[in-house]
Amino acid sequence: MARRIEPKCRLCRREGEKLFLKGMRCFTPKCAIERRNMPPGMHRGGRGKMSNYGLQLREKQKMKKIYGMLEKQFRITFHRALKKKGVTGNLLVETLERRLDNVVYRLLFETSRDAARQLVNHGHVMVNGRKVDVASAIVRVGDVIEVEKNEKLRARINTNVEETTDRQIPEWLALDQKSLTARIVKMPVRSEIALPVHEQSVVELYSK
Repeated sequence: MARRIEPKCRLCRREGEKLFLKGMRCFTPKCAIERRNMPPGMHRGGRGKMSNYGLQLREKQKMKKIYGMLEKQFRITFHRALKKKGVTGNLLVETLERRLDNVVYRLLFETSRDAARQLVNHGHVMVNGRKVDVASAIVRVGDVIEVEKNEKLRARINTNVEETTDRQIPEWLALDQKSLTARIVKMPVRSEIALPVHEQSVVELYSK
């Protein structure tokens, strides 16, 4: 399985803002943006004003980094959104939000999407009573998400849920913390999703 292996903090520095790729570290003074808010590499000063294409490319790269996707998988997701009726940019974000690894992250089970992806890939998450180890699986309204019956794992996840104060579970998800069971109660809506990306720029880039 292809995956990103470069330092996460380097990705944030390249975009010049926090993408919250390192979990709780992003909220401490150790965050790279707090310590060295400059692009990585030799030419840190940049090359002047960025073109319209460059701005669109940066928005696409930012979205890919946030959701932890490589180009091929991201492009496939875009074309799926393109085929649906509605605003393509909104549909793209809403589809990415319904990825199983992102749902696990939104439920506060893990402090980062990378950790959530690992939790899914290791077979610790069940959907509608069946183990699903594909992080890119798309959930639907009515699906029930549950953590496997493992006391040590559940204790850690309960701690994550209780101690995560910087994020809130979105309204399209309902969690029963006692049983660590969640339900998809409605489709996510772009206006309710906090995402520092201008998705229309991504649509314009792929439309060239």
